[in-house]
Amino acid sequence: MRNCIQESVSLQKLNTFGVQATAKSYVSITKESTLPDLYQQRFFSQPFFVLGGGSNVLFTQDYPGLIIHINNRGIQHFIEGNVAYVTAAGGEVWNDLVWYCVDHNFPGLENMALIPGTVGASPIQNIGAYGQELMHIFHSCRAFDTQTGQFTTFNNADCEFSYRDSVFKRTLRGRYIITSVTYRLPLQAAINTSYGAIETELHRRGIATPNLRDIAQVVSAIRVEKLPDPTTVGNAGSFFKNPIIPKSQFQNLLIASPQIVHYPAGDHHEKIAAGWLIEQCGWKGKSVGQVAVWKNQALVLTNLGEASGAEIYRISSRIMDDVAHTFGITLEREVNIL
Repeated sequence: MRNCIQESVSLQKLNTFGVQATAKSYVSITKESTLPDLYQQRFFSQPFFVLGGGSNVLFTQDYPGLIIHINNRGIQHFIEGNVAYVTAAGGEVWNDLVWYCVDHNFPGLENMALIPGTVGASPIQNIGAYGQELMHIFHSCRAFDTQTGQFTTFNNADCEFSYRDSVFKRTLRGRYIITSVTYRLPLQAAINTSYGAIETELHRRGIATPNLRDIAQVVSAIRVEKLPDPTTVGNAGSFFKNPIIPKSQFQNLLIASPQIVHYPAGDHHEKIAAGWLIEQCGWKGKSVGQVAVWKNQALVLTNLGEASGAEIYRISSRIMDDVAHTFGITLEREVNIL
């Protein structure tokens, strides 16, 4: 086992921000059995961090412990009645899973095309986009308990999902390593075109009755237009969550800012577009040193080439301060800060 552990490993190519940081030690997980071996060797008694695609993390300094890089692969499915159950290994690229489902005509993931990252991270973050959220299609996940050395299964209720949140980010943070996820996809589910620019893009393409492939292609095109490619511009996608505020606070904001971009979030709350808030504060397209706010989407912070994680973090703090001062809303970072 110890031969699998590498020492002093650069993380620059393992995070989509492309910031330089060094891990004290590193291991790549291609099969589940490696995790019990790590437990037996007491590697989980030291600091460790589970890394997937590196698309939702900002390293602000060298990591003093073990980076556990999830790299297992595999997708399979079975159909029971009018439901498809699709199981994917934690190391699978999320977008590859989306297209697997589209190719098999399994609805439910098409609006989440081109979200960066891996399958194992999807329930932790409760990922979502363009009117779809993982919590509505999640069936279960298999996870390794680093405190007991045992595998366990979490069902939907166990995960305590909420907007961009789950039990894995709260009371169970850092304890479990997700090795596979199973999704429950009703085959008769309706296609959702109501969110964002999907309908506009479908109309532009002359598509009146879209199928799953049309939706996935349109969503991908919208994301490519709005978001920078992390292979050429260092970024982690949306850096901030869209804040959810009480209706009373929203009504007051609406009086002062009638153009505010917002979405319903239940009977008593409203979701506010964080990108709109940031743009109103003058940050869209602005650069400070080696850090810039993306010209097409103010939610995205980018590395112009030589930025450190600490620099990106400082700029994010300035943005949060400006939004709080202007609108009285506290933004929350969506990425993991290390």
